[in-house]
Amino acid sequence: MLLPVAVFAGFAGLAGWALMRNDPDALPSAMIGREAPAVGETTLPGKTQLTDEMLREPGVKLVNFWASWCPPCRAEHPTLTELSKSLPVYGVDLKDPESAALGFLSEHGDPYHALATDPRGRIAIDWGVTAPPETFIVDGKGQILYRYAGPLVREDYQSRFLPELEKALAAE
Repeated sequence: MLLPVAVFAGFAGLAGWALMRNDPDALPSAMIGREAPAVGETTLPGKTQLTDEMLREPGVKLVNFWASWCPPCRAEHPTLTELSKSLPVYGVDLKDPESAALGFLSEHGDPYHALATDPRGRIAIDWGVTAPPETFIVDGKGQILYRYAGPLVREDYQSRFLPELEKALAAE
């Protein structure tokens, strides 16, 4: 007799918690505050290999998971190109045929200071990536400060991502 009441109270409590979060649309990440996972040992031909050591170099940097087959990745590409003029932007090409990834970078430009490839999606799993594009802000110690799921475009980019990037840059 009390079981239905207890179940209802549990659901009501969970719903109340979800409504009280700061940003109910944000996807939480268990990686915040943790050391950046490994980025693998493969890259595209002619590109600089992204290494774990690069993620631990001084200064704020971005790690962007992308793919040539991803329309939102195409939409955010000009933003990444602009950001790469002021800080290192590293890329992880996710589940992409090599020729398609190289063609995309040739056609749209290459904003990445270094690249890793993730043909089976294992690196993305370690980083907690749900779908490309996703961008991580990483500090000079190699710790993940922020995760942004979705394309870096428009108002959401301005109101959610940029304040976190500015906060990270000010703390360096």
